[in-house]
This record gives sequence, C-alpha cells and structure tokens, in this order.
Amino acid sequence: MINAAGEQAGAGVGVGLPARQPTAWAWLGALAGVVAVLLLAVAGRYGYHRDELYFLRAGSEPAFGYADQPPLTPLLAHALDDLFDGSLVGLRLPSALMAGLVVLLTGLLAREFGAGRGAQILAAGSMAVSAVLPVVSHMLSTTTVGLLVWTAISWLVVRALRHGGPVWLAVGVVAGTGLQNKTLPAFLLAALLVGVLVAGPRAVLRSPWPWLGCLLALVLWAPNLVWEAANGFPQLELSAAIAAGSSGTSEPWYVFLPFQLILVSPLLVPVWAMGWWRLARDPELRVWRAFAVAYLVLAVAFTATGGKPYYLAGLYPVLLAAGAAPVLAWARSRAWRSATLGAALVLSLAVSSVLMLPLVPADRLAATPIVDINYDAGETVGWQQFTATVAAARTTVPTSERVAVLARNYGQAGAVDHYLPELRPAYSGHNAYWDWGPPPAGTTAVIAVGFRQEELRSWFGRVELAGRVDNGVGLENDEQGTPVWVARDQLVPWAQLWPQLRRLG
Repeated sequence: MINAAGEQAGAGVGVGLPARQPTAWAWLGALAGVVAVLLLAVAGRYGYHRDELYFLRAGSEPAFGYADQPPLTPLLAHALDDLFDGSLVGLRLPSALMAGLVVLLTGLLAREFGAGRGAQILAAGSMAVSAVLPVVSHMLSTTTVGLLVWTAISWLVVRALRHGGPVWLAVGVVAGTGLQNKTLPAFLLAALLVGVLVAGPRAVLRSPWPWLGCLLALVLWAPNLVWEAANGFPQLELSAAIAAGSSGTSEPWYVFLPFQLILVSPLLVPVWAMGWWRLARDPELRVWRAFAVAYLVLAVAFTATGGKPYYLAGLYPVLLAAGAAPVLAWARSRAWRSATLGAALVLSLAVSSVLMLPLVPADRLAATPIVDINYDAGETVGWQQFTATVAAARTTVPTSERVAVLARNYGQAGAVDHYLPELRPAYSGHNAYWDWGPPPAGTTAVIAVGFRQEELRSWFGRVELAGRVDNGVGLENDEQGTPVWVARDQLVPWAQLWPQLRRLG
C-alpha cells in the first residue's frame, strides 16, 4: 500500500494506485505493425548512412568496445550484413521491428497508468506519428536501439514500482544489454534513483531487488567497462568533443530545451506536457513521481554538459502514456475538440513522414528544406558517387604501386571498405579507425580524402588533386565537394604521423 508520504509499503497493487484496464491488443498491435511495415517499405530508398557504413567495418573488428561506443550495434550490423547478404533492407529490419515495439510499449505504459483502450491507442498513436521515431528508426543506429531500451526500462520500472520483487531483475537485464549499446541508460537509472530519493517511494530502496537488478546490469556491462578502463576511457574524451560541437547532430546548449518541443510534434506537446504534470502532481500516479523528477534532472544535466537534444527522447513514451487519458477525456467532451486532436495526429504524421523518412526522391532533395531540418537525410545520399571518385583516383596511379586510402572521417573510410573491396581496408584517424592502425610500410601512394592540401604537403613530397566528390543531385551534404588527392614521397613516417591524425567526435 502507499502511505501518506508516498512510500510503497506492500508488493501488490497499493491503495490509490490506478487499476489496470483491459489492453487494446488489436489496436496496439496494428499500430506497431503499420509503423514497422512503413519503415521497411522505405528502407531501401536513398542509401547507407555514414554510421551504418562505419558499423559494418567495426563489426568485422570484434571487440568489447570501440573508441566511441560499446560493441552491440556494430556486431549486430556485421551479423545482419552476413545474414542478409549485404541487403540494406535486411540491415534495417531490426530497426523497423524495434520501432514497432516502442509504439506497443507506449500503449502498455498508458495501461499501467490506468488508461482505458482509447487512451492506450492515443498514447501509442502519438508515439507512432512522432518525429523522433522515424528519424532514428529508418536506419540502424545506436539511437534506434537506445530508444527501445529506454522505453523498455521505463515500462519495467513502472511495473516494478507497482509490484516490487523480481521485476527489478528484468530491469537489470534490459539496462545491462542497453549499456552494451550506449552509456545513456546509466543516466536514466541514476536520474530515476534521484527521483525516488526526492519523491518516493523510498521504501523500494530497502528491498534487495532493485540492488540485485543494478548488480545484474553491472555484470552485463562489465566487459565494456573493463575495455574502457584498459583504453583510458575514450568515451569521456568523445563526450567532450560532442559537447564542443564535433558531431553533425551536435547543437548549442541553448537549443536543447526548445528542441524538446519538436521531438514528438509541436502539435502534440500538450499530450506529453500533461503527462509530466500528472506524474508530478496527480496523487493517483504518486508512486511514479520519480519519472517527473528524472525528466527535469536529465534535462538540466544534458543541457549543462552539451548533450544532444535527442538524448531525452526515451522518456517521451512515459510522458505520452501518462498524458493520454486526460487529453482524450478533454477531446471527447466536444466534437470540435475531437476533430482538433485528430487533425493534430494526422498533420503530425504527414510532417514527420515527409521530413524524417526518405519519401522525396533523392534528386529533388536539394530543392527542399529537408536536409536543413533532418541532417541525417543528407548523409544517406551520394556514397556510390563518392566511391566512384575514389576509384577514379586509383586509376591515375600505376597498378604496380602499393596504394592505401586515407580518409578524413569514418563515413568516408566505411564507404571505401563497403563499396571498393579492391581498396580495402581504408585507413582513418577518426574514432575506432585510428585504433586499427596506419597503412602498412611499403605504401608508395596514398589516396587522401577530405584533407587540406597544406596538411598533406607537410607529410608528403608530392600532392596532386585527383578529383572532387559530386553526388550528382546538387545536395550540400558533408561530402559534397570533398577533395580527393593522390600523395606520394612520404616525408613523415607513419609512427610519427599516426598520433597526429587521431580524432574523436
């Protein structure tokens, strides 16, 4: 039961907790299925994202960790590439399924908060039409996995705070698995702990089960933690680089909070805002007040440390689930309100689909604002043209010469590794590529991609421009106009040069 201070005193459904309503399985399953099918239907449009190309190479270099991430997603990418024989749709199949699960779990979270079938559908539908779901789920990325991990942890913690007991072990398993993908679940658990200490139910911390769950998570995370310690914790350096703006999706600190208004949809802000308010103030949801505190803690922490705006995305399923019932009740009280809510969902779907999914033909992207809004869309266009330019540079070098490709970033190197097996492996100082070492001794010519001529002239006696990348559709993405050089007569040995090329970000 729940006492006056909001403490959990028993293991069952406590006094004052909302009773679970019947689950809208058919509707929730249908929504999840439609999301997955839509994502799969467009999965083959455009091309690989630079991160996916990087994952394919990283997964072929199995380790307990990499300079910029734990091992789960790269190993998954490599396995999927083998299983589906290089199919881009096959690589992205798990992402579509994970997106469907996020939608389903959002509806189940609403049920935990006492929502009926209609509100469960509204919560799941709001997540389904959100901007963040398609942008992270139409490709394979650590954020795709992370969104599902945060949603699953939230659902399990909500159930554990209701029931207590071994459910906490499931929290530990999901968290430990998620920590092999990204370190962000540790922030979620820490923020929830702060929330419990501040708002209760503090009695749950006197049970051994949450601590056993944490221990289990640590055991599962341990291989990556050991790797990080052995390698000087490179992810701390990476985090500082991201905060300084080194990532293509980095944003100034002052953008973090305004960005939250568009992660779901500007039209659906009232749903999740009401959800936060209910979790913070509604006596019926008192046992879950830690989530309202956790949201504030994480918002402040990520803003202060230069975190990316989408780092909070994993808490929106909880907020939508908590806010769905009162919003639906409001909408049902007047016909015009129902029409307004329906229009908000339809418009959100339309805008999210056009901006976040590869629907507009690639040759028309440059005439739209899509890439200005959705950076990642531009990073899935032009890789074949990029590698064609590199391949053309190789033809300018006699076949008798030993050639290596030196790329400025991991996307360029990953593209060479994937599309140009005759020039594999590519070399780069960017993130994990640096750990895989420099070109071999005896390399007589280097095809250098993305470097400034002045840099190369300080390392090589002869530097000639072999071409510039043109994606053929006039799209200004990160690789458009990139110079490709042929450099010979190395002046600085790799043992001296390689440390200078290391770059995290």
